[in-house]
Amino acid sequence: MIKKIVYLASPYGFSKQWKKKLLPEFIVAIENLGAEVWEPFSRNGQLDKLKPGWAHEIAVADLKDIKKADAIFAVVNGTPPDEGVMIELGVAIALNKDIFLFRDDFRRCSDSEEYPLNLMLFAGLPYSRWTDFFYTSIEDISNPHKALALWLKS
Repeated sequence: MIKKIVYLASPYGFSKQWKKKLLPEFIVAIENLGAEVWEPFSRNGQLDKLKPGWAHEIAVADLKDIKKADAIFAVVNGTPPDEGVMIELGVAIALNKDIFLFRDDFRRCSDSEEYPLNLMLFAGLPYSRWTDFFYTSIEDISNPHKALALWLKS
């Protein structure tokens, strides 16, 4: 059986501590459900940042990975969330990828009482069951009744 590929969009690779302590928790939680996780900082970390054009190469590599992945799991903490993650989500929504959002940040950054984030992020989620695609803790990821676990079994 071929594993489904989940692109993990997060800002956590920019910090040595976050990359060492937070990213592995997300990767393990998603892999434990049976997915192959593509984490862009690890996948594209081998690029030579001293070479001219390195930033463009990373952006193109990330875009290719989003196109090839089956879904995106995006960490959307912050007010506003990381702009790179927002672009990755926009691309995934435009490509009709399956979308899963993670936010354990208690701050709201929306004018809506219903949604905790910019309304456009929810355009990639089903209207009536969007909370099934929205995760608020690492433990929540392993919930067999939430959308990611059900999607991976389908």
